[in-house]
This record gives sequence, C-alpha cells and structure tokens, in this order.
Amino acid sequence: MEAEDPTAAVLLCEVVVMEILSWLPAKPLTRLKLVCKSWNSIISDPHFVKLHLHRSPKNGILLTLDEEKKWDLVFSSVESFIQNPSSTLVAQENRYSLHVDDWVVGSCNGLVCVALALDHPKTDIWDTWVRLLNPLTGCISENSPCLRVNMDNVLGFGYDESSDSYKVLAIIWDSSGTLITQVYSFGGSSWKRIKSFPAFPFSSEDNGSFIGGTLNWIALRTPHGGRYDWNAVTLDMLTLVSFDLKSDTSKEIPLPKGIDEIPSEEQTLGVWGNSLYLLHDYQNTHFIAWQMKEFGDENSWTQLLKISFHHLGVEWLFPGFVFENGNVFMLRGSHGSEAVFYDRRDNSVKRVNINNLDFDAFDYVESLRDGWEGRACKTFIVEEVNGKISAYMQGLENVTPMVTKIDQKSAIELESYGLGTRMMLFQSLLLILEERKRERAEFLP
Repeated sequence: MEAEDPTAAVLLCEVVVMEILSWLPAKPLTRLKLVCKSWNSIISDPHFVKLHLHRSPKNGILLTLDEEKKWDLVFSSVESFIQNPSSTLVAQENRYSLHVDDWVVGSCNGLVCVALALDHPKTDIWDTWVRLLNPLTGCISENSPCLRVNMDNVLGFGYDESSDSYKVLAIIWDSSGTLITQVYSFGGSSWKRIKSFPAFPFSSEDNGSFIGGTLNWIALRTPHGGRYDWNAVTLDMLTLVSFDLKSDTSKEIPLPKGIDEIPSEEQTLGVWGNSLYLLHDYQNTHFIAWQMKEFGDENSWTQLLKISFHHLGVEWLFPGFVFENGNVFMLRGSHGSEAVFYDRRDNSVKRVNINNLDFDAFDYVESLRDGWEGRACKTFIVEEVNGKISAYMQGLENVTPMVTKIDQKSAIELESYGLGTRMMLFQSLLLILEERKRERAEFLP
C-alpha cells in the first residue's frame, strides 16, 4: 500500500482550514490567529482577508453620536437597530470613543475614515488630517499629510477596487470663489490636486454616498459655498455629481424627471446594496423615495414610494436612511427626539423616542482589512490580546488550553450568527488537529 504523502496531507488540511475559516465571523478569527503559526499565516494572508470580506454578511451599521464635544462609534446589526434604536444608541457594548476634535468621514469594508481638524485662531482656515482605523483589529494608520482648508469644504471616503486603495476626496470652496478638488490615497505621501468639481455639495455635513467605486452628492451648479438660502434654490441649480475613484474624474447625472419642484427640505441620498436612493418631501405633505436601479443610468430612476405625512403620523419630517434593500426607511419626525421607521413591505409605521440624540449612520461590516499596506499600524485595543500573545509565545504547551478557550467562546458567537453547520465542521476540525498533534508533534509548530 502506497504511503501517504505527509506534505500533501498537510496542504489538503490547510485548504480545508482556509475554507472553513473564511465563513466564520471576523471577531473569532482575531483570536483564532493565536492557535498556531499556520492559522495565523492563513488568516493574515491578503487573499484570505479579501475572500473573507467577500463572504461576510453585509448587515451591519455604524452609528456616530455627538457626545459632549466628542463622537462615539456604536456598532450594531441593522436588525437590532431597527427593532430597538434607542437601546442600540445608548448601549455600552461595541462602543468606541473618538478623540476630541475627531469626526467620521465614512466607512467602507470594515474600515472607518476619521478626520481631525484644527482651526487657526481668528481665521476661517483649518488644518485637516485623515486616518483609517479598523475597530475590530484595533489598528489605526498614520495621519495623512496635512490639508489646509477653509470652513466651506466637504470630505468623502471610498474604495478604488482597481488599485486596491482607499481614498479621501476633498472639495474646497476657497475665499476667491474657486472650487478646488484634492484627493488622497492612503499609504501615499501627498494630496493630489485634480480637475475641479462641476458643482458644490449643498451640505458641508454630507460626506457623500459611496457606491460602485464612486462618491456621490446632490450639489448646486451655482455654488455659494456652504452659505445659501434653500428657499432661493431652483431646480436648474440642482444636480447629482458622481466622482469616479478609479479615474479621479467627475460627471453629472440628471435627477429623476418626475421631480417638478424644489422640496421643502434638502434632499438626501442613500445607498443600500447596488442601488442609489434619493429621498425628499413633496409639498410638505408626502415623503417620496426614488431608486436608481442601474447605477449611472439616469433612465433607471424609479419612484419607489410616495407616502403621506398623515399616514406616517407627522406634520413634517427630514429624510434619513435606507435599510433592508430599500424596504425600510428611517426618517426624522416632527420633533428632534423622534425617529420614524416605515416598512413598505407591510405599510407599517413605527415611531421611536430617541431622546434628542444627534447621530449619523454608515454601512459597516466587520473585516480583517487594513488600508495602509507598507505603512505603520498603531494598536489602540491591546488589553485582551496581549496576554494571549504572551502565553502563546512561551511555547507549545499553551496551545491546547488556548484551543479549548477559543472553541468555547467562538461557539457562542458563531451560534448567534446562525452558523451551526459550519460550527460543527469547525469543532470537528479542532478535534482532527488535536489528534494530529498527538500523532505527529511536528504538525503544530
């Protein structure tokens, strides 16, 4: 009988390990890296990281809250937030506080782009830096080079798949009335000035909507920086501007042809999945949502819904966020303390008291990614990990207790993700590894 090739067996086992690990939630993987060197190598491999991100469920949300002159980040599932938004917003679990003067530009592939802006006294000039952080792994990039801006500026954050790079776009309305556009690619050494935008986003608090490698804003063709009177805006002044992160170029996309008058409140863009949404009120009596089913195709704009304020139980509202494949909309109600959820699948309305909390929402998915390859990474969450690393580095005798502890803790988390079948495979794999360890001590390093 022909002897088994030990190298082939090990390689086959590693392929099985990689396949199973790629389906697990990101949080347990940060601990499973400590099982052995081969697992650490698999989980740290850039190709595995991309595969895992591709397979991760896109059902997370990042909430940013203004808490006493600083911003807090709260991470939740969309389902939990919709079911109980007030509890989600005040929960201490999965919460992280930013430094004073930091604020969130956007979130993409599990990375959060954070900006720091410091003003020059008695002027409207600000020095701005951006950096990336991965809340799950605890890594944060170095600051970008400084960008000097005035008060009228807008930042947007997104991902360019063609170059596997994360970029920040800065649109600046300078004191001379000139639009200046600059872009920074994380890992680079400088901001790059590019061809100017055709219009200025009408809200300096709007960080753009990221979809399909582009950043998108509702903008004014006759810009007045961040200072304008909405009541003086006309339809011919409004446009949708889309910036392509691959080519660093922008283009205008016409708004839906069915919009025949200026809404009472400023319009809002939203993204869910592969669709762009435009939300606005109509004559202060109805809420309207448009969906661009084929992004970039102006002819694919479709009016998704038109619902009366009376049905929503509000006198006026401010458009908010889109969830659940465009089926659930969150709106701000007549009072700042109220959030209104409308589900078009069953025409249901839910009004929730949110205690006047000032918050924003971004798509979020837990991932193992970083966006600053070749640059320094600082760790800001170290307490839990340090002890395990020290124990592991002391020698092989600590591997078995670590495997047992990780198995038990991961089982609880994986069960909450509904991965019972893969958990059984995972537990079986751990038993196989333990058996192989006893038979051939060299299998585990």
